[in-house]
Amino acid sequence: MIETDSVGIVKRQFYTFAEPPNEMPLESGEKLGPITLAYETYGMLNEQKSNAILIAHALSGDSHVAGYYSQQDKKPGWWDFMIGPGRAIDTNTYFVICTNALAGCQGSTGPSSINPATGNRYNLSFPVVTIGDMVQAQTHLIDHLGIKRLLSVIGGSMGGMQALEWAIEYPDRVVSCIPHATTTRLNAQGIAFHEVGRQAIYADPDWRNGNYLDEGVVPEKGLSVARMLAHITYLSEESMHQKFGRRLREKERYGYDFSLDFEVESYLRHQGASFVQRFDANTYLYITKAIDYFDLQQDYGSLESAFKNVMAKVLVFSFTSDWLFPTAQNKEIVQALQVHRKHVSFVEFDLPYGHDSFLIKNPKQEKLVADFLRCVYDEVK
Repeated sequence: MIETDSVGIVKRQFYTFAEPPNEMPLESGEKLGPITLAYETYGMLNEQKSNAILIAHALSGDSHVAGYYSQQDKKPGWWDFMIGPGRAIDTNTYFVICTNALAGCQGSTGPSSINPATGNRYNLSFPVVTIGDMVQAQTHLIDHLGIKRLLSVIGGSMGGMQALEWAIEYPDRVVSCIPHATTTRLNAQGIAFHEVGRQAIYADPDWRNGNYLDEGVVPEKGLSVARMLAHITYLSEESMHQKFGRRLREKERYGYDFSLDFEVESYLRHQGASFVQRFDANTYLYITKAIDYFDLQQDYGSLESAFKNVMAKVLVFSFTSDWLFPTAQNKEIVQALQVHRKHVSFVEFDLPYGHDSFLIKNPKQEKLVADFLRCVYDEVK
């Protein structure tokens, strides 16, 4: 049953732009077009167009951030508990937008899309894109919707990188910004995890140098292993201990072979198997590479220089058990903004769930976001 405070049944929409010869320039120096972005909206845009909030998703997310596609759907959007009538991001007040990122595989233009110039899939001929390119593509949609300034840009993990990019590159278009569980640059450990995941995909014989869809196969084993590895980084030692410990899976003693023994093994295999049903292997390569390239310090010379022109009010929050993007990395954002006396607030939540904590229902997180947005909105009304 769909909850009464849900946004209810929603529909994916599409916007196409950058038609040749007006292709969108990319940070790599290449150009791309036409580009289609898949997106969803919830709530109503007010007459002043001052109540729009953009939600940016993480690596494996998509535009389906809230609601259901049908009455039969068992699972709502990935941040459903945060968005809806009377919820933290209140759709009675705000107009909420979420796009599938450029290079995604849930409706936006990416490596599995057809290149209209050739009539074939892009595959690895798709240009490498950056977080900045993803945000630039979003600006075209926001322009299309007639919105000059966003009340807020909100995102966790890779979504937080996009939120920071918005506040830095388009300071006059962002009233507030809520990056969380994120970082200003991926460290060597994060790049290493991504590279192991990519190598798992490359090693799958069904990857076929990125041409697998043309040959009627999918590198399921490689993508599944990549997901299993990544998913471990989203959890914490404590949460894994609480959820699995060393419990055996449907047996009372070790098998003394290489069959499945532990509950945690079963869980990871399930995560890998379900992921390959909804995600594209080449998209995984492109999006992890975009995250790897994100480095505000390198792009601007220093973090202080990166945040110098930010005009948005910023709320940053992190989690004690997040070892992928730990609190210290989130605090770097705060400190760089404080150098310029920018309006910034910071909260650290003591939760055991690891990096994925922001995706788990938490009344304190919900109240923090709700109160921050209400204060910002009251000032612009």
